[in-house]
Order: sequence, then structure tokens, then C-alpha cells
Amino acid sequence: MRRHGGYQETAASRIGQLMARAPFELAGTRIPPGSRAQIDVPVAKLYTHAPLHIPVEVVHGRQPGPTLLVCGAIHGDEINGVEIVRRMLRLASLSRLRGTLIAVPIVNVFGFVQQTRYLPDRRDLNRCFPGSEVGSLGSRVAALFREQIVDLATHIVDLHTGAIHRTNLPQVRAQLRDRPETQAMAEAFGVPVILNAELREGSLREYAQSRNVPVLTYEAGEALRFDEWAIAPGVRGVQRVMRLLGMLPADRRRHATASAEVANGSSWARSPIDGILRPRARLGARVARGDVLGRVADPFGNAEQEVLANADGIVIGMSNLPLANEGEALFHVARFDEIEEAENAVETFHSDFETGPGL
Repeated sequence: MRRHGGYQETAASRIGQLMARAPFELAGTRIPPGSRAQIDVPVAKLYTHAPLHIPVEVVHGRQPGPTLLVCGAIHGDEINGVEIVRRMLRLASLSRLRGTLIAVPIVNVFGFVQQTRYLPDRRDLNRCFPGSEVGSLGSRVAALFREQIVDLATHIVDLHTGAIHRTNLPQVRAQLRDRPETQAMAEAFGVPVILNAELREGSLREYAQSRNVPVLTYEAGEALRFDEWAIAPGVRGVQRVMRLLGMLPADRRRHATASAEVANGSSWARSPIDGILRPRARLGARVARGDVLGRVADPFGNAEQEVLANADGIVIGMSNLPLANEGEALFHVARFDEIEEAENAVETFHSDFETGPGL
């Protein structure tokens, strides 16, 4: 008898499991064990009568295990997740997959085509769950995605970036209280910051957690661009979660997972006046309460005010657009009980990325 990926089995039981393992069904398509299929799930039609589909690829392993949903572009302009999913699907290790991987590179196909965060009715799809078949367009898309895809998953990784003109340090967001499996997944992902974030009403994360499905949100990079420093860690992170769940074989190279620190809260430093921002703080920098994060001035420099950190912490998000209105969120600072450990985690993460650790 041997142990592999968290499952204990004999040769006879492996044969029996293979014979008994049922095909996986999604949107009317049956995927036999040990195979994969691309499925276009009909979602709606354009004004021109041209159909739109949510693209899905299912990899159904020969051996039983969890069903992991990895999805990107719920916000249509957050495209780093699209590339993360593409690279995931090219991994040779998927030939030894246990369980089932549901990969959805683009959820909000309307927004993706239009290069916008929102649906045509200006609704945020990630505030529409669980949705309704008789509601708004956003509600209907959410209901279809939930019924056809989300409800099949036992675990979820939801891929995001910062909003337009904002960038995020690679981070995982999850509600950790009394959820040890979610915390284990967050720690395994291997990014420097875990933000213990409350649930947003109508989000995919809120819906999944209401069904006791462990779910992580990975945030990294900026909308409408590919950031390699956000994409590569995302691919590694999803693989690490899959190894934790026993879906992929253990990594024989035994690279240590980068340490992560849990933030106990976060807040935005906002522009004190209307004007043009000249930032001083960088993404991932450690700051102290009262530190100058940047300065905002009018084009002549007649009026100028400092943007001050309102807490000790690490800059995990910031605006990339120099033009700022009074009250606009400019620097996102996460607070930690152990600030030095958080700073070390960020530095280690950057060092590991530069030296190119294995997946």
C-alpha cells in the first residue's frame, strides 16, 4: 500500500476507482475520466444576434479528488487572470491530475470584449451573486455562471487585479475566521500578504462561503495589462493549492513556500486636494503613520499638500494615474501585528521572483 497526494490506495483499489469513476458533466457535456474538453456555455446574444459564450475547459482526472474552479475576468478588464488560466492549462502535470479542474479564463465576456470592468447595464458582476434568472442582465449572468459552473466546485480560486489605473501587490484575500481549510489554502498560495477580508455582499466569495466552499481571491497587478510579476506568482500559487488538495503530485524539487503574513485590516490614504500626484512610496514599501506617501499639487505648484499614511503598514495597492480629485483613494496600506515579518515576507517574495524559483 502506498500514499500519494493525500490518498491511500492499493493497486486493486486504483483499478476499481478508475472503472467506477463517472464522467464529469458540465452544461450538458460529459467528460470521461482521464480526458479534457473545451465547452462554450451560452450566456446571451449581442444586439446583432451574435451569440456570446463563457469559455470553459474541464480537465477530469482519472483518479478521484476535489473539483477546483479557477476563474478570471469576473471584472472584464482584469486580464492577468486570463493569462494565469492559459498557462495553468498548459502544465504537463495535469496529465496526473486527481479530481477535476474547471478553468474559466473569462467570466464577464461582455466586459472583456468592451475592455471594461462592468456589464452593459453598468452593473458589477461580482456584486450580483447568487443572481436570478428573471433579474437584470448582471443577475442573469451570475445565475447562469452559478448554476452551470460554480455549484459544481468544491474549492475556488478567483483571480483579480487592481481596478483601472490602480495596481495591487500580489495578495490573497479571504475570510479566515473559523475556516482552517481556507487559511491553509491561503498560506499555501505563497504570496507575501494575506488580507483577512470581510465578505462583500453579492460577491462570488460571499456566495461560495455561504455554501461552505473554501474560496480565495488572488489580487495582483493592474487592469488592462499583463504584469509578469503578478502572473507568474499566480500560476505558482494555484499549483501550490492544487498540491495541498492532493490534486497534483508533490514537487520533488521541494522549494519552500514563501512565508505570508496576515493583515488585520487596511485603509486608503486619499488625496487632500485636487491636483497632480507625485508619489514617493512604492508598492510593497513599509510605511509608518504620518509618513509622506506622495504630494499633490496644481499644475503651477501654487497649492501643494502631502498625502500621509494613516497607519503603520505595507503599501499593498496604489494609483498609477497622476491625476487626482480630492478624496480619491491613492495608497492602500495594510496593517499587521508583526510589521517587520510582513516587510521581510515582501522582500523575500520579490527576491524569489527575481531569481526565478521553480513552480
